[in-house]
Amino acid sequence: MTMTENWQFWAILAAAFAALTTIFGKVGIENVPADYGTFVRTVVIVIFAGAIAWRTTTHDAISIISTRSYAFLGLSGLATGASWLCYYRALQLGPASRVAPIDKLSVAVVAVMGVIFFGEVLSPKQVLGVALVTFGALLML
Repeated sequence: MTMTENWQFWAILAAAFAALTTIFGKVGIENVPADYGTFVRTVVIVIFAGAIAWRTTTHDAISIISTRSYAFLGLSGLATGASWLCYYRALQLGPASRVAPIDKLSVAVVAVMGVIFFGEVLSPKQVLGVALVTFGALLML
């Protein structure tokens, strides 16, 4: 397996880019309405993601995606938009070093939802990890 086929590789990159998102966003949102800042960010993401999808995906992919997948991807998009709007407003009002850890409480929420909705089983080590993430975020308050 190559590094680019490893989920941990992509998760680490996602964390690094999420950190840059916060830092760049905190600077960019100065003297800009949070909603408009989110809009500009979203336009850039749409263009960037569209270019990548166009370049790397077969163009018949649109026709093979199920209605269910479109519905849940749409709901995910709405949740993302709501999250970004709230995140940028929080960044505008508070310090990045305190906003980001609270945002990362989503790690604990996802773990609990994974258990409830997908029947995922957390090992004792994973339960401890979720507790530590939660505790760490609360300490940052």
